[in-house]
Amino acid sequence: MAIYEITKDQIRTVTETSFGKAGVRERGDLQRLLREQIQIVSPETLVIGEEFGEWEDSRRRIDLLGLDKTGNLVVIELKRTDDGGHMELQAIRYAAMVSQMTFDQAVEAYANYLEANGREEDAREAMLSFLDWEEPNDDQFAQDVRVVLVSAEFSKEITTSVMWLNERGLDIRCVRLKPYNLDGRTLVDVQQIIPLPEANEYQIQLREKKQQERKARSQKWDEAAFMQELEKNAGSLVDIAKNVNRWIGPLVDEITWGQATGRMVPTIHENGNRYQLFVIRADGMMVVRFAYLRLKPPFDAEPVMNEFLDRINEVPGLSFGVEALAKKPTFPLQVLASPGALDKFKQAIEWMIEKIRPQHG
Repeated sequence: MAIYEITKDQIRTVTETSFGKAGVRERGDLQRLLREQIQIVSPETLVIGEEFGEWEDSRRRIDLLGLDKTGNLVVIELKRTDDGGHMELQAIRYAAMVSQMTFDQAVEAYANYLEANGREEDAREAMLSFLDWEEPNDDQFAQDVRVVLVSAEFSKEITTSVMWLNERGLDIRCVRLKPYNLDGRTLVDVQQIIPLPEANEYQIQLREKKQQERKARSQKWDEAAFMQELEKNAGSLVDIAKNVNRWIGPLVDEITWGQATGRMVPTIHENGNRYQLFVIRADGMMVVRFAYLRLKPPFDAEPVMNEFLDRINEVPGLSFGVEALAKKPTFPLQVLASPGALDKFKQAIEWMIEKIRPQHG
């Protein structure tokens, strides 16, 4: 395919060139520029790592590691060569290496990336905001790894291999960056050649089907399954959760037992608002949902929220600072095993319920 310039007198062919002739380096230029505008080759992607290689063979590094809106990792490999080399094999190897990455490991990688680029952001909060998640969910995180290959051209061997792999469930995209010279300026024609844009809808349908299957699996959580998983992870601490369940049950409208992961979430519905009071996770951790509650009345009033913080901090072993009010801090269920801790926790939650339903106080 050629690019033409239309003038008053003619349609003039714009001359093809190469990145080498244009003085565009692979890492120093192409990679540097694309990391700041990654949507050019991979829409709705957050770059969380560059030259990423957190494994034993440090010679092998992912050019750019990204995260997409569905929580999947994206391996982005760049070549300025005219045939792409053997980048598909390299990218598949990298995808396998990062496939077991957890949310916390991704946060660490992103924090290192931000620091290396002089950006002062909270990596964890930035990732949660990008994903539109209230809290991390490792069962939904990195369920798949997508691959984006970016090159000036692709050999027949690469395109044949990629199409074959995509037919077997992988998600590999080939994006061609074809450079042109126009009066000393370098222009780039960007085209996704695999899969063809008209085939995207089919791939989206396949991904949605997988997501629906995962959702169906996640709906199998119930009280028995949650307690069994918690006992497996936290041993006798399951007795604390059972105690809390017996106490909180009559005080709330419902208790949900998990989405993709096992979670015990006591919930009140009042005046059109949904109040999730706290979370006990099947891994033995508890979540105080300060950032969630402060958006709802009466906790949107600073004095009320500060008093709730003070009451939570009366639980022996807990000492959250004011900054925690903008977050959803966690603590081990073990904390409530300390003498008097469980009673103090219950008192704080009962105070919260009275604020939500003063007529029931």
